[in-house]
Amino acid sequence: MVDVRQIELGASGLTAARTGSGPDLVVIHSLLADRTAFDAVLPWLAERFTVTLVNLPGFHGSRVIEPGIERYADHVTQGLREGGVREGATVLANGFGGTVALALALRHPAAFGKLLLSDAAAGFPPAGADAFRVMAEKVTAEGIGSVATISANRVFHPAYLAAHPGAVDERRSVLMAMDPAAFVAACQTLMRTNLVSELWRIQAPTLVVCGELDAATPPALCRQVAQNIPGAEYRELPGCGHCPPLEQPDAFIAAVEGFLAR
Repeated sequence: MVDVRQIELGASGLTAARTGSGPDLVVIHSLLADRTAFDAVLPWLAERFTVTLVNLPGFHGSRVIEPGIERYADHVTQGLREGGVREGATVLANGFGGTVALALALRHPAAFGKLLLSDAAAGFPPAGADAFRVMAEKVTAEGIGSVATISANRVFHPAYLAAHPGAVDERRSVLMAMDPAAFVAACQTLMRTNLVSELWRIQAPTLVVCGELDAATPPALCRQVAQNIPGAEYRELPGCGHCPPLEQPDAFIAAVEGFLAR
């Protein structure tokens, strides 16, 4: 176990958790999970870094904001600055958090250093964008409970769920605690975001890790990110779904430790 402090990131309205010591590492979670998805790898990270785990809008008391990837990037950057995170911080991000991290690197390149992206897309094809539209409409009409089970199932693949029958209920409870307006705003943001044509501008050292069986952000979208960022590396974890730090923490650490140590 590690000693984790709950903090507020200045006047931004964002909340976070902080632990560890050393250079700054910012962790940004997925839309389909919260910061606890990193619990299994947090002790390892905290031995090497001062870790700030950001709660995205709508999670754990963070204020809801309007949709738009630029708004998310500027909002998170403001909060981290006010929260004392130093320039050049490494960013570790999963899912929607990874899309936000790409926008951070594009809009605020001096504020951040290395990018470690797990199962993150720079944009979604029409079918993927339509899935977010459907979820946003269902939540608006029926509440977040209407998509909680569907969303939680997207985090994991069938083999993992067969071995961990309580996993969907755990993820469902996370989503049920989220502000529905924030879920809708995030879905609308993902529907509209396409950063692919801008990725060439990212100069930060980048590693993209992807679960082979990720249904939410399939490997093709993750490879697209790595192929369009100059010098980026790509690693795929066999038999893993959308959230490797949660599902395969040891394999995830093995995949990233060399990159983080450089």
